[in-house]
Amino acid sequence: MNRIVPGILLAIFWLLLLLKGSALFFSVVALGIAFIAADEYLRMATSEVLRTRERIFLNIVTILPVFSVTITQGADFVTPSLVTAFLVLTGYFFYRYAKFKESYAFFSRLVFGLIYVGVLFSYIPLSRFLENGAEWLVIATAITAVSDSGAYFVGCSIGKNKLCPRISPKKTIEGALGGLFFAIIAAFASAYVLLPHISPVKLGIGAVILTIAGVAGDLTESIIKRGTGVKDSGTWLRGHGGILDRIDSMLFAIPLLYFMLTLCA
Repeated sequence: MNRIVPGILLAIFWLLLLLKGSALFFSVVALGIAFIAADEYLRMATSEVLRTRERIFLNIVTILPVFSVTITQGADFVTPSLVTAFLVLTGYFFYRYAKFKESYAFFSRLVFGLIYVGVLFSYIPLSRFLENGAEWLVIATAITAVSDSGAYFVGCSIGKNKLCPRISPKKTIEGALGGLFFAIIAAFASAYVLLPHISPVKLGIGAVILTIAGVAGDLTESIIKRGTGVKDSGTWLRGHGGILDRIDSMLFAIPLLYFMLTLCA
């Protein structure tokens, strides 16, 4: 129950936010979620003791690409904001370099966080701004969430061959294939309700791509957590860990969704 009830409430909130909330309200909420995700990543990525105002500053710099997207509602300023954030981080290290024990390692982790949280997350509001963007985000969420759940249950039932044992020992090839099967079903079921005119072939191909991307996103966060020695990214979501634990798959899947919608339209 500690996982089921919060999970249902999260799903209801996400659906209402996408299907009933305005694009502006979604942007504000997305910016807040990005800030929390950045803070979770920073807490995992560094063993350095940072002052509260210093950590807040680094969180803001990290999500600068997300902020640029929510203001302009377009992708034109993602690269300029990324470059600006990188230069600010560099200047920060010029100032604070001598006070860190492992300066280069910390700097490298922050730059990775800028891409991982700042850039990848920015494609979530970008996708929302597209035509039928809210519906597509619901479909993508269904694909990644059902894939994750399906992989877990199939893996626990019949999983024998490890997928990436050194990264995530519990993930199996059978589980991944089971997750893909259920993800395709979820894609067609949600599209039937929300976007019935979509080509079945394109939908099926998209479901496969997004599922694979979601698995890659999940494994990437596993690498981060294994490398930093933490079990969950945070404690914001009771029974579900942190924000990053919930959106790790989406951080890889949604940018691909955006590119498919904009380049293959």
